[in-house]
Amino acid sequence: MFFNMNQIEDFLNSIDTTQIIKSRNKTFYNLPCSFDIETSSFYETKTGLIFSNDDYKKSDRKDGVKKAIMYIWQFAINDNVIFGRTWGEFQNFINKLSLFLNLEKCYLVVYVHNLAYEFQFICKWFKWVDIFADSERKPIKAETDSHIIFKCSYRLSGYSLAVLANNLQSHKIKKMVGDLDYNLIRNSKTPLSDTELGYCFNDVLIVTAYISEQILEWGNIENIPLTQTGKVRRFVRARCFQNKKYHFLIQKLTIEKAEYLLLKNAFAGGFTHCNAMYTENICKNVTSYDFTSSYPTVLIAEKYPMSKGMKVNVNTIEQLENLIKNYSVLMDLKFTNIKSSFLWENIISVSKCRNIKNPLINNGRLVSADTITITITDLDYLNIKDFYKWEDVKIGLVYIYHRDYLPKEIIETILYLYKSKTELKGVEGKEVEYLHSKELLNSIYGMCVTSIVHDVVSFNNNQWETMESSIDSELDLYNKDKNRFLFYQWGVWCTAYARNNLYTGIKECKSDYIYSDTDSIKIFNAEKHKDYFEKYNKWIIGKLENCLNHYNLPLDSMKPKTIKGVEKPLGVWDFDGFYKEFKTLGAKRYIVNHDDELSITVCGLSKKSGKDYIASMKNPFAFFNSGMYVDSDHTGKMTHTYIDREIEGVIIDYLGNESYYHELSYIHLEKTDYLLSLTKMYLDYYKGLQKLYK
Repeated sequence: MFFNMNQIEDFLNSIDTTQIIKSRNKTFYNLPCSFDIETSSFYETKTGLIFSNDDYKKSDRKDGVKKAIMYIWQFAINDNVIFGRTWGEFQNFINKLSLFLNLEKCYLVVYVHNLAYEFQFICKWFKWVDIFADSERKPIKAETDSHIIFKCSYRLSGYSLAVLANNLQSHKIKKMVGDLDYNLIRNSKTPLSDTELGYCFNDVLIVTAYISEQILEWGNIENIPLTQTGKVRRFVRARCFQNKKYHFLIQKLTIEKAEYLLLKNAFAGGFTHCNAMYTENICKNVTSYDFTSSYPTVLIAEKYPMSKGMKVNVNTIEQLENLIKNYSVLMDLKFTNIKSSFLWENIISVSKCRNIKNPLINNGRLVSADTITITITDLDYLNIKDFYKWEDVKIGLVYIYHRDYLPKEIIETILYLYKSKTELKGVEGKEVEYLHSKELLNSIYGMCVTSIVHDVVSFNNNQWETMESSIDSELDLYNKDKNRFLFYQWGVWCTAYARNNLYTGIKECKSDYIYSDTDSIKIFNAEKHKDYFEKYNKWIIGKLENCLNHYNLPLDSMKPKTIKGVEKPLGVWDFDGFYKEFKTLGAKRYIVNHDDELSITVCGLSKKSGKDYIASMKNPFAFFNSGMYVDSDHTGKMTHTYIDREIEGVIIDYLGNESYYHELSYIHLEKTDYLLSLTKMYLDYYKGLQKLYK
């Protein structure tokens, strides 16, 4: 049902006020609620002329001020939606809602999909008593003095509204096809068609449908975690703490300050890069392989730091390499005259290097340098040894750890989630369980690398502030936390193991290697490397079996079967596709012809809009090149400008309707164009390399 402000009493009377729960000495309405706004962005000149974003771009004016106004808000409880056109109406609604629900004594949780956006418009309309944000202008939870708590459904789900709608299980609502024309200037007096209103109402109904399913999953609205990572954290913690001895194990795994700083420097994500020899070349007959659940695999198969770090003095490389044979090792090293010894790839990220002198850089990766200082794990050292040579190395701080498999409870949880994801995929009636398992499995790694020390982000007196936390005090809290069930080192080594496994494929394929991304590799002449892939798969299965045997766990738990009865073993290289043509311009920049269908990945460009535009070109592969320009109508991307000043005035919409507006703060949205450019350094490097080895 849809209600306007003249029907506010009817809307209020539709609310089931009996849905109340108590949690932590507070009373909450156990109702799925959602809030959303639609806005118009425009430019206003010094002389008071109003331009739409597109018209301003086409004009020769340079004095325009970015402005934006809200022209409709909508608030949903269950499947009932009320809407208004002004902030005055919204305040009136909130006041009447508060009285009706007696919010002096109860709390109402309201979800907003991408709370950061709406918050910028409403932040000065409310008094806030508690705001939780992990960075400035990115609130996850915001509580008003009237007991309304806004939470971010995007941070909870990790999905766009369209994907969120597609994943709903007990509701049939879908994201409407198409969208509002955001270039048109609308105001509070702009008449909205049924279709336009449908877009507005549809978005809040998707969110309330999602939250209603989350309420069922978690028992009540207050039990729902704040974020996707919070979901997996709660799930895994509960399983770990079923073993009372788990607490004693974790309490022994503490971290000191110097060690933590090294760990932060040592942590690196997945390896994503291309063979510079093939940059800008159209590669034909390319095969793609990827690992089956790379991070979950290495969390099971490998051994990790399982003791408190021990600082040791190491004077020679021989001593260091002897330690590596028996321990997990964290080290600070200074290399002199380091140079790549592997023609087809460079693995050291320049962003992880300190005190770097005279570097030669290959798209963010180090080819050579006079000196670098870098913090790495034992695995990283062995890989650097395979990919580089150097004149000298000085050894700084070194920590060693006894290594062993992760606790049995962690292993069992990963196996359970992988089994559930595999067996439930495509099973009718099990969609909720499948998605839940998939989300949790994919989030386990992220949970492991959550920073221990966080900046304190606050919103006081309508201003965002960030203060550095005390490392000493945060580490002290971490070490003494009785609810802790993880060790930060596990996440650092997890990605190191995953990179190591990927590097085995790069080293094998050599000149046949084209591109890699975290858990996948694109190569020429796949048949030539068949033995490697088969041997690798036997090797990783053997490692997994060793862990399972260690804990007396059934071996078939790592090889669950799909709905069709096909085994899906963890960790193996799996055929991912054959491409007629493949072209890359560096990390996260490539175009693929797969069965005469184009697939395009360009960081900063919408996959759908960008794909359609590039595909429309006479020769998409030729168009996809350094200097490729995509105009703002086709990128699918928007520039967000946060503006904290108050504005008011009169604006005429695209139909000629005049209306007063008043915003205390706002976000100006504008379509942005895209230019794919490669740095001169990278252009010179790969062109020189290609010329040399042509």
